[in-house]
Formats: sequence, structure tokens, C-alpha cells
Amino acid sequence: MATISHCLFCFESLAAHLESRKHLSLEQVQESWERYCKDADITSKKRLPALRRVADSSASASGPSTPSSGSTLSLDADTPATSTSSLPTETAVITETPLFVTWNTVSAGSGHTSLRGCIGTFEAQELDEGLSSYAVTSAIHDTRFDPISKREVPSLEVAVTLLTDFEDCDDAMDWELGTHGIRISFVDRGRRYGATYLPDVAPEQGWTKEETLVSLMRKAGWGGRRERWRDVDLKVVRYQGKKESLQYPEYKHWRDWVEANSSA
Repeated sequence: MATISHCLFCFESLAAHLESRKHLSLEQVQESWERYCKDADITSKKRLPALRRVADSSASASGPSTPSSGSTLSLDADTPATSTSSLPTETAVITETPLFVTWNTVSAGSGHTSLRGCIGTFEAQELDEGLSSYAVTSAIHDTRFDPISKREVPSLEVAVTLLTDFEDCDDAMDWELGTHGIRISFVDRGRRYGATYLPDVAPEQGWTKEETLVSLMRKAGWGGRRERWRDVDLKVVRYQGKKESLQYPEYKHWRDWVEANSSA
């Protein structure tokens, strides 16, 4: 599943891009995060959500994982058609997988989050290269939004979703709300369509399965009458998403610690 280290690495990659500096590697981030968690000054960090999640995950490691993620999203234009035979299933340690990176803006007053950018790929990526690349791509090149600027970074939250357990659905309804993300593809009047929603989208919107499918067809660009959606031959692939999220203050606290202990 996605980890706090993955989220820290996305913040690190974006910050480095905006500051025109070299970012730490994923391995360096993971090693420093482990050291950070073991640091003697743990009492001052207990209020940080990331540290609380570490403790919670340690206590419930054998429990079920939380499904994934986020608001509406964009697919990389170069993403190939999904082939379930070429996609990974869940493993204990994921080193290569399809992934999405989502950036949200966090309201200083209410804490409410608003989508700021989300791009990913269904082609398996090495995590070091894939997370770094899509952290920047989703922040800078999501055409629905202006590029994220350096001054915006302190207001951001990042969510990383690693995609696993791809399965062809027997029919359009062969998936579970809140458990599965879905990717649809279809042809109507000679035109090809395709789109996806991550697992958390439908529950967040309060949609039924039918509402989710119609919305996804609209997102793909289909302009047919709503009642005609069942007449379209949908190919549906379901998948699960292993998600983690992190807000900027947690990244900043960790980054300051790294700077202070860089010679240690």
C-alpha cells in the first residue's frame, strides 16, 4: 500500500522542482523517515497525524486496508489501454505499480480540501521514478487547473494511490462501492471513450453504481441520453487502490528535521 514516505517523497519532488534543486531519492526519504520516527523528541510529534497513523497501522497491521482515493482525476495521455494480464496484484512490498498522485488545497479556516490536480497512469511504474514524475506532472500539467506555484505549497495536501488487484468485470455492475475503482472503455457511433474513477470518488459524492457509471461516461465525453447508458456495451475493469495522504506541515516538520540532522 501507499505509505507516508511516498507522500513525503511527492512533496520533496515538487518542492525541489519549484526550487530548482535536486530532490532526495525515495530510498533516502524512507531511511530518514524511519530515523525521524525513532527520534528521541517523539513527544513533540505525537500531535502530527502522520505519526499517529504510524502507531495506528502498527497496532492494526493484520486488519483490512483502507481503500483509496480522491476526487475526479485525469489520466496521462500516454496511458495505454488496460490489460489485466499485464497488471500487478497486491504484494507485501510494492516496488512497481500503476499509481496516481492527487494534490488538494486545504482551507486554513475549515480544513476543507479542494482538488488542485490529479494525474496518474495504469502502466506500472518504478516507484522512485513514477512518484517523482507524477508528483510534478499532476501539480503542473493538469489542464483543468493553473500550475501550482511555490507560494501555494504550504496550503497543500498530497494523496498517493497505488493501484492493485485489477480484474475484468463480468458486467457493468460487477464491482463494489467504496472498495473498487473502475475504468470503463466503450465505442459509441464509431468513437472510442475511456475514463476512470478511484475507489473513494463514488462514496464521497454519494453516488449509486448507476450514477457513478453515467458520470464516468460523461467524464469520458459521451453525450448520449442518460437513459441510453445501458444500451452501450461497456467494458469495465475494477481495481483497488492503496492510499495514503499527508499535509504540508507534516512534510515541513520532517524536512526541517532532515536539515538539522543532515550531518548525523
